[in-house]
Amino acid sequence: MGKLKFGVFLPFYAFQAKEPKEHFSLIRDVVLECEHLGYHSVWLDDHLMYSDWPILECWTTLSALSSLTSRIRLGTMVSCTAHRNPALLAKMAATLDVLSGGRLELGIGAGTQRTEHTAYGFDFPKPSIRIERLSEALEVIRRLWTAEKANYQGKHYTLKDAICEPKPLQKPHPPITVGGSGEKLMRKVTAPYADRFDWGFLPLEVYKRKLEVLENNCKAVGRNFMEIEKSCWPGGQVLIAQDKRELSEKISQRKPANVSLEDFKKTTLAGTPDECRAQLQVYVDLGVTYFMLFFADLPSIDGLKLFAEAVVNKMGG
Repeated sequence: MGKLKFGVFLPFYAFQAKEPKEHFSLIRDVVLECEHLGYHSVWLDDHLMYSDWPILECWTTLSALSSLTSRIRLGTMVSCTAHRNPALLAKMAATLDVLSGGRLELGIGAGTQRTEHTAYGFDFPKPSIRIERLSEALEVIRRLWTAEKANYQGKHYTLKDAICEPKPLQKPHPPITVGGSGEKLMRKVTAPYADRFDWGFLPLEVYKRKLEVLENNCKAVGRNFMEIEKSCWPGGQVLIAQDKRELSEKISQRKPANVSLEDFKKTTLAGTPDECRAQLQVYVDLGVTYFMLFFADLPSIDGLKLFAEAVVNKMGG
């Protein structure tokens, strides 16, 4: 089993500020701290709008962050195929990989927010069509990244002697994380194209079943299941504290009043360092080598620091 990797998810709703420049400064400071602490990667969500919340565009922000960092990997969690033509996305991604010195992580998915698509003038077809587009988009992207001249004729996308230079620095190409846990998507997209999957947070028993489904899908398309890195969210959010008293205080500050403590803990990795390591070990025993983490106390760096020192370092991350 490979070295454990820990990525930090930095969603737009964790960074709200009065001024746009302050908004970026908050993200920048957390990313620099993540790099200092030795996290494998940081991931920005790729939304154009969500109600009236202020959101910085994902790829532009990652480009800015690439010039301020030197080691941490930079990912999209996840880019929606409908928002950019996949040929353009391939060019953008190749450029970012070059600018960052080969640190891009491409997370990509079929899209989920109808309101966002409609507002920006993108159509939002039924899931089967969105999955079909995602499959074609990944074929387009991989060909542009790897071929001298890329050609493709699909139902939705076309390439005619398309040249993408410079190519990404990472060979054969930057890692592709496919987002979405639907079994039709796993069969048509994750099994043939993914270097890593992202299913969001799933209860342990559901996660185990999804692994079995993906393995069967890989066999069906002739893909080696072991080529796909096993990833998971150990909780929808992370709350870590040095001791039980401090943990109880943090939970009371963040648990909605109408949610029971039992239900809150079902979707939250909440514990002391020893408890967090024990919960992660359950997934490690299943072959998981990549953990995605969303710290509930962002933009504070307290949780980030304690988790890095008491969990990541002790588990060999």
